[in-house]
Amino acid sequence: MSMSASSKPSTVVVIGGGIFGVSSAVHLARRGVTTILINDGPVANGASSRSLAWLNSSRKRSPEYQQLRMVGIDRYRTLAAKYPDAPWLRFNGGLTWDADDANNEIADVFAHERELGYDAQHLAADGIAAATPGVDASTVPEQGAILNPGEGWVNLPSLIETLVAEFQELGGKLVTDAGKATVTVTNGRASGVTTTSGATFDADAVLLATGSLVPKMVSDHGQHIGDDTPIALLVRTKPVKTTLKAVLNTPRVAIRPTPDGALALDSAWSEEEVIAHGDGTYEIKESTLQGLLAEASKVLEGNPTLEIESYGVGPKPIPGDGEPVFGELQAIPGYFVAFSHSGATLGLIAGELLADEIITGRPHPLLARFRPERFAQSA
Repeated sequence: MSMSASSKPSTVVVIGGGIFGVSSAVHLARRGVTTILINDGPVANGASSRSLAWLNSSRKRSPEYQQLRMVGIDRYRTLAAKYPDAPWLRFNGGLTWDADDANNEIADVFAHERELGYDAQHLAADGIAAATPGVDASTVPEQGAILNPGEGWVNLPSLIETLVAEFQELGGKLVTDAGKATVTVTNGRASGVTTTSGATFDADAVLLATGSLVPKMVSDHGQHIGDDTPIALLVRTKPVKTTLKAVLNTPRVAIRPTPDGALALDSAWSEEEVIAHGDGTYEIKESTLQGLLAEASKVLEGNPTLEIESYGVGPKPIPGDGEPVFGELQAIPGYFVAFSHSGATLGLIAGELLADEIITGRPHPLLARFRPERFAQSA
């Protein structure tokens, strides 16, 4: 890290009004740093508004990523204690099962999760109703399902609204509808931000948290971050009578409850059916939307008729190797980045650790594996 521990930055500009940007901004403001948060439109207008936002660290990943996600979930536990009645944050567990084929990993995953001490129960179909309500267990194959009672979900736009309110109470400056932002680099280090709306902001450090735009924006300064961003589709149903409280992750659809009694739905297959046009617009076939509703109805108790309230479509930030990218660009002191999948699970902890790095100049060991430079080394 280039910043000496004594030179706490006086002003930081954060670009991006999604969960990483807002969380980092509020953590900086809590520690007395003058912070300006700028976004190209209203806050939560990007991937954070299209996220299933399932809080979990299930299945298999690197030990470092597993640990970061567990710490991430812990911060949501603390938040849930602060807002016990918030309809936008719930820990009612997650239930997952795999397709009935040779790729079914449920037994394997259950063994792995137990080894990690991750809270997991292996349930046969007939044990599901007693463990978690609202599921049509007839769709669960003989390999069974895994219930992870410690998992939950967050409605990111609601969380972002809550954090932005605190940020502004702390004196943080919010600039929305700023247009496209560009990081200015002077004498080899980040010195501020200019926007297409004509505003310029000087800063001692800049955090780039623009989701899928991060790799392109850093490439303008000769830096390489691997990018594997797909297009995501999140469908929101009209409110529906269901006793479902857990997040469901099933072969053909993932489902989570919402604060208003509706459901949020996504799947891998429906994302693949999105048609991306050259002008940056997207087209969703009616058959894709209806197919997703049908798949969701199948796994819900009573197979309710589901109707679409709205849907969101756009890039889902995923780095080239699937793991997060957090921290300072070594080639450009004062220029920090946040680019990751699992924005919900990592949202609070990423903001906390990035704010700490920006303020102290000390790299945090939990982020050691996730530095942007790993892509330059592999390029």
